[in-house]
Amino acid sequence: MNDTILARIADTLETRLPENGGDPATSYVAKLLTKAPDAFLKKIGEEATELVMASKDGEREQIVYETADLWFHCLVALTHHRIRPEEILAELARREGLSGLQEKASRSA
Repeated sequence: MNDTILARIADTLETRLPENGGDPATSYVAKLLTKAPDAFLKKIGEEATELVMASKDGEREQIVYETADLWFHCLVALTHHRIRPEEILAELARREGLSGLQEKASRSA
C-alpha cells in the first residue's frame, strides 16, 4: 500500500464506489459517485469558483481550505474514472523541467 496522503485518500475513496459497497445513505462520497458524474462535476465547479474568489481576495487560509476542497473533489472524479493520483503525479513529473510552451506544443505534434 502506498503511504502518500493522496494514495491513502484514493484507497478510501475506492471503498465508496457503489460496486465496492459504498452506501449513499451513510457516505457523502458514495452519494456523489452514485449520482456521477453530474454531482462531483458540480462540486468541482463550485470549489474552483470558491478558490478563485479566495485567491482574488488574497485570503491565505481560505486559499488553502478551498484548494483542499477542490483537490478532494478532483480525487472523487479520478475515482469515478478509475484513475489513481499516482498517474497524475507521474504526468506532472514527466512535465517537470519542460517549458510550458514546449509541453503544450508537444501535445499538438
